[in-house]
Formats: sequence, C-alpha cells, structure tokens
Amino acid sequence: MSDQFGSPIEILLVEDNPGDQDLTRNALQRAKVRNTLHVVEDGEEAMAFLHQEGEYANAPRPDVILLDLNLPRMDGREVLAEIKKDPKLMDIPVVVLTTSSAEQDIIRSYRLHANCYITKPVDLEQFIEVVRSIQNFWLTVVKLPPHHSS
Repeated sequence: MSDQFGSPIEILLVEDNPGDQDLTRNALQRAKVRNTLHVVEDGEEAMAFLHQEGEYANAPRPDVILLDLNLPRMDGREVLAEIKKDPKLMDIPVVVLTTSSAEQDIIRSYRLHANCYITKPVDLEQFIEVVRSIQNFWLTVVKLPPHHSS
C-alpha cells in the first residue's frame, strides 16, 4: 500500500504464549491492512509500553490493544482496569482475546469497559480467521480515535 493511506496501524499485543504470538503475527501479516505489531508478554510490560517508560520510552501509542486475560505479574483484568481509568489511554480500543469462556470473565471484562471479548479457538485455521476478523473490523470498518498528544 502507498503512503496515501497514512501510517501503519499500531497494534499492541499483550500475550505471554509464544505460539499465540506467532499465530497472531502470521495472521496479521497475511492481511491487507498495513500494521505494526508490538508484543509484550505481561501486564507490567504492557503498562510500561503504554506509559512510555524504561525500554518503551519511544513506544508509539497503539491504535488498538489485543489483550489476553491470563498473564504473569499483572493479569489482563488489572491491565484493562488501568487502561480504562487513565484519561490518556481510555479511548484506545481494547479487544480481549483469551482462552477463557467463563461467564464471570466476560461480564467482568465488559464492566471494565473492554470494547469486545473474543474466545481464542484451539484450531489453527479458526484462530487465524478470528485474528483476520478482528483486523477487518477494528482496522478497516471502525473509525479509530485520533492520536492525542499527551
């Protein structure tokens, strides 16, 4: 794609499973929307990335966050709560992408203002299709909020 479409979409993937990281990366690479995928492996890293702290001092503001719930150190529920109560971050869409289909996780995620909740399929092709559908919806159909200077 040419520069007339602007900068690539910035995606932050918060996922501790290397296999799921690779599947997500591969599915996004196959898609037609230009994107830059940033991967962090736990909730504390995610918050450092979002607050541009330490090694993430020059991190871009993500256009969308793909968030696993079951993370080491700081879990995805805590990350979601932190993002949605921070005026500088609250307008970034957060897609919960997790293995949990537990009703309490779904309810809690929406109460914490997740933008959508998707259960990861176990099957490889279905997982790739889920990532593609996330990309098609959030990066093609939806109008994302403009970047704000902090």
